[in-house]
Amino acid sequence: MKYPIGIQDFRELREGGYVYVDKTEHIHRIVTGGKYFFLSRPRRFGKSLLLSTMKELFSGSRELFEELWIENNWDWKKQNPVIWLKFSSYAYQTEGLEEAIKKGLLLEAQRLGIKLGDANYKNYLQELIIKAASGGKAVLLIDEYDKPIIDYLDDIPQAESNRDVLKNLYSILKDSDPYLELVFITGVSAFSKVSIFSDLNNLENLSLSTSAFTLLGLTHAELEHYFPGHLQQVNVEEMKNWYNGYSWGGEEKVYNPFSILRFFKEGRRFQNFWFETGTPTFLVREMRKHRYYDIDNIEASEHQLSAFDFKNLDPVTVLFQTGYLTIDSYDERFRVYQLRYPNEEVRFSLQQFLLNVYRDTMSGNALAPVVAITKAFEAKDVKQVMDTINSVFSTLPYELWQKENEHFYHALVHLIFSLLGAYVRSEVHTSKGRCDAIVETEDHIYAIEFKLDKTAEEALRQVREKGYLEPFMNSSKEKIALGVSFSTAEKKVSEALIAYPGEEQGWRAQPII
Repeated sequence: MKYPIGIQDFRELREGGYVYVDKTEHIHRIVTGGKYFFLSRPRRFGKSLLLSTMKELFSGSRELFEELWIENNWDWKKQNPVIWLKFSSYAYQTEGLEEAIKKGLLLEAQRLGIKLGDANYKNYLQELIIKAASGGKAVLLIDEYDKPIIDYLDDIPQAESNRDVLKNLYSILKDSDPYLELVFITGVSAFSKVSIFSDLNNLENLSLSTSAFTLLGLTHAELEHYFPGHLQQVNVEEMKNWYNGYSWGGEEKVYNPFSILRFFKEGRRFQNFWFETGTPTFLVREMRKHRYYDIDNIEASEHQLSAFDFKNLDPVTVLFQTGYLTIDSYDERFRVYQLRYPNEEVRFSLQQFLLNVYRDTMSGNALAPVVAITKAFEAKDVKQVMDTINSVFSTLPYELWQKENEHFYHALVHLIFSLLGAYVRSEVHTSKGRCDAIVETEDHIYAIEFKLDKTAEEALRQVREKGYLEPFMNSSKEKIALGVSFSTAEKKVSEALIAYPGEEQGWRAQPII
């Protein structure tokens, strides 16, 4: 079996004998129901392959669609010239955006056998559309329209300059309407229509549309149909936990095709595939700047999900559009979305990266303290747990800690314990409250309460009075209560008490530190 990993050309995929999950019915439904479309999806989700498929479809390449749904549902006699702008291939970083666009349009004209006059990039596009349409209305495909802006989010003047160039380029589309059969634009971000597509008031945004929920990505049903043998060789529930979960409506979920195909190809070992293809350095620094670290259950309005203002970045918007958050549910009454991590691959990877950013190191091994804490919990070496936590805090630059000591404390504790993964029981409630952390190993269950600049005795008393261990009393595992006091002045755990409910000593506290 040949996996189409990284294959962005539909002709190459079909002629090369790669597996193709048939999306042509989805494509047919969309392109026959309108004219101007925009679709935002994270990187590595198949946007370029989608446009390549459309190119071959409108070019009449019937031989490439044999045995696919659309073969008998398309008018192959009708063909359209296709103009395809691929911003990922433009050398705007070295040549400037205007010149890069101009060269790209000249290459498209050459491919179509069209000679363009001597003009600027904006007029080139208009001339190309008009001349291409002499053989029938043209199809305009624009891939990664936002890349010249996204690449400069840390250079706002350049991002604004590129935004203005793009806005000027697309301004001719409205007047070109008589010559166009279809316009389909893709990107990662959804900039507001005012900032980029001000004249295209008929541009239909498919990003949160039901018609596009499963247009890209692979559903579990599609995996069962196209890869049945693979599913028999893996732990399906764990596979879903690691790679499934992306949703743009809260109901239908899809796998990132890059991750799941790499998983199938490379021995079916659970590891990071998608995250490693792009380092979100700028994003996690924005998260720290805006004090975002606990993002697994947050609310967002439709405006937040659909608008991207690079001058006033909303981390929630960026996290969603770039694929680090996805829709869990939608509240129709209040018109708000509930967001969460799409899967374990994204959660585990992003939290490691974020932990390093909070520690002010981009090269450190974020998992080292987590592994040490896990082993210490398994060995019931609680002092080692506290020593490891203190070692993490001791690496923080003094000036950062002094500026935001309480925020850094909460962020680091949350990230460290979240990265314990299966060992941490999240959202364990009693009728009286929720514990800071429930850690469960093969032999022990720990209920841990942290207090900032208060006593460990207060923390331990809260574990007892709120009954944080009561839901586990029928378990044969040893129950352990921990009260931990963190001192912002000393930048470390200053006091920790342990108790063993149910044992002879009852709730009598024993000091660890």
